Amino acid sequence: MTGKVSSMAVIGSGTMGSGITLVAAQAGLKVWQVDVKPEQLERAKAYHRKTLDRAVEKQKISRADTDAALARIAYVPSMADARGAEWVVEAATENAEVKKRIFREMQAAFPAPAVLATNTSSISITDIAAAVGADAGRVIGMHFFNPVPVMALVEVIKGLATTPETTQRTVELAKALGKTPVPANDRAGFVSNRVLMPMINEAFHAWMGGVAGPEEIDQIMKLGCNFPMGPLRLADFIGLDVCHDIMMVLHRELGEPKFFPCPLLRQLVLAGRLGDKSGRGVFEYPAK
Repeated sequence: MTGKVSSMAVIGSGTMGSGITLVAAQAGLKVWQVDVKPEQLERAKAYHRKTLDRAVEKQKISRADTDAALARIAYVPSMADARGAEWVVEAATENAEVKKRIFREMQAAFPAPAVLATNTSSISITDIAAAVGADAGRVIGMHFFNPVPVMALVEVIKGLATTPETTQRTVELAKALGKTPVPANDRAGFVSNRVLMPMINEAFHAWMGGVAGPEEIDQIMKLGCNFPMGPLRLADFIGLDVCHDIMMVLHRELGEPKFFPCPLLRQLVLAGRLGDKSGRGVFEYPAK
């Protein structure tokens, strides 16, 4: 199947899933936002409305465009409600077994020629694709970045069995969504997190080792390395649990001690201090 994609199902309506849905709807696609949790769907719906309303207030888009984008989104509790989607993106938690289970469900609900994409930030595409057997050729990595409506990059990662057609269509769709697709090979963490997460982890080691406090570490990296956001503040924004899980994938797949999560990072996660989303991580966020 070739040609322009007109419909998409996004499995998972957390931060990444709801962001992907919004970008697709604004690009003119019919989108099914799929999540088994009604409260999560309501949060996604509120996020979509709030984000678009803010864009109208800033005169970036018209009210008519906002209403049209929202009209293209259907909030549904099961994949069965999204049958017919030409493209499917999984945006669930960063856990290989969870993703494989979801992909088996996707395989049953969305037969060929629908593309089955994953937004994983570190897990092997080949490993995920193995869960769908003969359909592995239509599985690909499509790694968006947070916040999805703002960040231009999409890492495109083909697995061992991904077909050239699937890869080319993914590149074309990313461009149609207003993104810049850049290829990366199927190695743990791909490019972005292979480089970023060890840096964040080292910032935690520097803090734990008394080199400097969190504010000072972030300020030095911002002013000295021209980073828009310090590594510890960025970790809070990403989610400390997400950072921890990605480091565990890197450590497990690459087998090097340097990829093991810093004990202080692990301790904060165990304490429930996950960053922005929990109201407290490295820093505190009273409004949350």
